[in-house]
Parts: sequence; C-alpha cells; structure tokens
Amino acid sequence: MRVIAGSAKRLQLKTVAGLDTRPTTDRIKETLFNMIAPNLFGSTCLDLFSGSGAIGIEALSRGAKKCVFVEQDGKALKCIQENLINTKLTVAARVMARDAITALRLLEGEERFDYIFMDPPYESDLEKRVLEYLSDSALIDVDSVIVIESAKRKEFAYLENLGFLLIKEKIYKTNKHVFVKRQQEERDNI
Repeated sequence: MRVIAGSAKRLQLKTVAGLDTRPTTDRIKETLFNMIAPNLFGSTCLDLFSGSGAIGIEALSRGAKKCVFVEQDGKALKCIQENLINTKLTVAARVMARDAITALRLLEGEERFDYIFMDPPYESDLEKRVLEYLSDSALIDVDSVIVIESAKRKEFAYLENLGFLLIKEKIYKTNKHVFVKRQQEERDNI
C-alpha cells in the first residue's frame, strides 16, 4: 500500500498485520480521491476507524489542511504514527486514541469538518451510530461530505430519517463508498 498522489506520492505505508483491519486498496483509494479532488485542497478532515491512516494521509498528501485520525486499536495507532512520520505529515495531523463516539464528543465545539471518512467493521452498524451523533452535531454543516466505506450489500435506508441525503454511491467488487450530506433545513419565506 502506498500514497497515490501529492506531497508524499509513492511512499509506502505500513499496514496492521492480521485480519482485524481491511486496508483500502490503492485502486479504490485512487478512485475515491479522484471523485473528491476538486474540493480537497485546504479542507479539514476526520478519519474515523483509521486503521493504518491511509485515507487521512492521502487527504493530507493531496492538500488537506488538517486531518484528525481516530483509532482505538494500539497496533493500528502505532502504525498511523509511523506512517505520519514516514510521510512527513505529522504537523497537519492529530491522532486520537479513542472510540469514534467518544472522539466526536471531545471534538464537538473545536472543529467543523469538510470531509469525514469512516471505515468501520462491516457488520458492526457503527456507521449508523456515528451518523446518529452527527445528525445534530456542529462538527458538520450542509457542505460537509461524509464518506462511508461499507460492505457492498449494506443498506442505508435510514439516512433520510437521520437528516442525511445519499448524494453518491460508488460500488466496487466487494464493497462500496457511500457519500452522504446533511439535508438543508427548510427556510420560511417570510
């Protein structure tokens, strides 16, 4: 696995050994970042369930201003730190050793994110818990984009009930990226 483009282009990234994480393949990562590239420069990102940190590091390498990495696994945290040092992107990064919901609560009021990336364990429903939290959070606004990597068969029928819109879905062989935005509130024309 490597950084695809930007200041850290072609640098190899370490991954966590074992089956507890699923690193996003270079090809899928390249497709994802080609879709969001026009608005990434200068953005603030949050990488939940970071694993090796590859998604957040790719964002920083391509010009994101800042990325917060959230991971609770000790081996993965060490991997993120080593990858940030190797890519020379530590200055623009913050690493939080927390579960996702606790991290969101701690970040509340500190930051507004342009992009939130999350790749939770596929059968956990953690993405729904995160979206439930974000539905009423100041961490995002109507311009923020939430990108969820999930199993191909995963359904997101609940999005509208939480105040979100599915704006795009990119399906791969075994998984997919779901792009979500907060619905705009109705305004009175008075």
